[in-house]
Amino acid sequence: MTSADLLVDAFGRVKENVHGAVAGLTQDELAARPDPDANSIAWLIWHLTRVQDDHVADVAGIDQVWTAQGWAKRFDLPFDDAAHGYGHSSADVAQLATVPAELLLGYYDAVHDQTITYVSTLTDADLPRIVDTRWDPPVTLGVRLISVIDDDIQHSGQAAYIRGILLRRR
Repeated sequence: MTSADLLVDAFGRVKENVHGAVAGLTQDELAARPDPDANSIAWLIWHLTRVQDDHVADVAGIDQVWTAQGWAKRFDLPFDDAAHGYGHSSADVAQLATVPAELLLGYYDAVHDQTITYVSTLTDADLPRIVDTRWDPPVTLGVRLISVIDDDIQHSGQAAYIRGILLRRR
């Protein structure tokens, strides 16, 4: 098994988690928040997808799916196209309340496809490449990709937890 195989597998697991968290939920359930300032499933899935799109496009030297494939226009959110949710307020989280599952998953799947296309080409020799010098120590490609996977797993797990709460209330 190669490093590329491991990355493809990890991102594949994230895809299963994302689809599992969203599948079969109503619009109200996607927008539900465990308390007034908590994140919703819709926001969590949008956010993890935006971060993955932003970070993978950056290290791959390619355009983000969000803008290049017109997803920003389809979502029609009142955010700058560069926004990915970091630092969002409770009011910002509420902006995702009307986003349907099909749109969330369509964007996620497009980002996933671009991610898999990129990571499938990587070799072990690519992973030590420095991709961000703003940190000490500087961030390598391998560390950045693991960071994205970790963020995706955490947020998809949070979405799954909220899903569980909602389904118990049905």
